Amino acid sequence: METIQSQAVADELGSSTRIFYDDIARLYDLTFKVNRYGRSIENYLRAHPLPLPPDARILDAGCGTGLLTLSLLRVLKRPARITALDLSASSLVAARRGLRETISNKRHQVEFTQANVLALPFADGSFDLVVTSGALEYVPLEAGMQELARVLRPGGYLIHLPVRPSLASTVLEWMFHFKSHPPHKVTETTTCYFHILSHYRFPPLDPIGWTKTTVLAQKQ
Repeated sequence: METIQSQAVADELGSSTRIFYDDIARLYDLTFKVNRYGRSIENYLRAHPLPLPPDARILDAGCGTGLLTLSLLRVLKRPARITALDLSASSLVAARRGLRETISNKRHQVEFTQANVLALPFADGSFDLVVTSGALEYVPLEAGMQELARVLRPGGYLIHLPVRPSLASTVLEWMFHFKSHPPHKVTETTTCYFHILSHYRFPPLDPIGWTKTTVLAQKQ
């Protein structure tokens, strides 16, 4: 009975989020093009390279209009297979368009999938790396983290960019209808499923530093 109730809650949350982001995909895409978050993420990924295997399997869970996916494509040196997943069909259309317009190097494979982060359509241990930003703020944190851990192989890595409570993030919460999780709760829940390797604070002058941090963790 509890499983059925939890699934009903997930379905309701997913439906409302999907409809909202289908309606505002263009505004969302424009916001992240203007605020230069992508540049900050690329700098982080270059400064903290991961020992991923050749042809690594990567999941961008809650890809939105493609911010993290595009950053990975610009930074990764070895060929990789990236699955970009989101609930919003409109956001996925924008992500595909962004990929065509900005990425000319075809050494990576990218697949787009519409699905709920609480019910990922993948087998256990499918990925070497999971990245997520702006998705777990829409779901119960423990349920979302547990599902990400399920699809990550033992020894695989998680890069999570949680929203950091601030005046700027409060504005974003109002604009995009999400609720950030308290930092101590993010840490506590992450350690239930992963070993935290680092918790990175972006430089104060980086626009992303007003609202985001980066948690790098590894599944044991």
